[in-house]
Amino acid sequence: MVTLGPFLKRELRLLARQKADWLNPVLFFLIVLSLFPLGVGPEPNLLRIIAPGVIWIAALLSVLLAAERLFKDDYRNGVVEQLVASRQPLLAFVLAKLLANWLSTGLPLVLLSPLVALLLNVDMASFIAMVLTLLLGTPLLSLLSVLGAALTVSADKGGILLALLILPLYIPLLIFASAAMEAASMALPYHGQLAVMLAMLLFALALVPVAVTSALKINVS
Repeated sequence: MVTLGPFLKRELRLLARQKADWLNPVLFFLIVLSLFPLGVGPEPNLLRIIAPGVIWIAALLSVLLAAERLFKDDYRNGVVEQLVASRQPLLAFVLAKLLANWLSTGLPLVLLSPLVALLLNVDMASFIAMVLTLLLGTPLLSLLSVLGAALTVSADKGGILLALLILPLYIPLLIFASAAMEAASMALPYHGQLAVMLAMLLFALALVPVAVTSALKINVS
C-alpha cells in the first residue's frame, strides 16, 4: 500500500524544480500589500483601519493564483488516470497535494506576517490576531483551492471557472478573519471568530479530501 510519504516527496521535488509555482503567489501577495500604502498614502490610522480586509483579500487571491495548475500537469500527463486505473490510494495523492500546496503558499504568508505588519502599521494586538487567523485560514484556503482545481481539471479555461466556484466559498472566511483582526485592533475579544474559523477548517478537512478524490475520478471517467 502506497502511503503519503512518497507522494509528498514527489510534490516537494516538483516544487523545487518549478519555483515559479510557489514564488509567483508569494510575490503577488507582497506586491499587493506594498501598493496599498502607496495608493492611499502613508497615513498610519487609515492603514490600520484597512489592514484586515487588505491582508485577507491579498491572501485569498494569492492562494487562488496557484490553484489552477495543481492537477493540470498530472491530469495531462496521465498520472491521475494511472492512479485511478491501478486502484492506487488516490486519497494519499490528494493529501500530499493539499499539504504541499499549503507549504508552498499558505506557510510563506504566515512567515511574511511581520513584514506585512510593518507595511500596514499593524499594532501588536492586531499582529497576533493576524498570525492566528493566517494559521487557521490558510489551510482552509488551500483546501478550497484544491477542491476547485479538482472540479475544473478537465476544463479548457479552468481559471475563470475555478474563480467563479471558489471565490464565494472564501467569503465566510474573509468575514470572520477580518472581523477577528478588527476586534483585536479595538482591544475586543475575538475568540468567537477564531472558533468559527477552526470549525470551518475541521469541517473542510473531513469532507474536502474525499470530495477531491471523487471529483478526480469523475474527470478521468
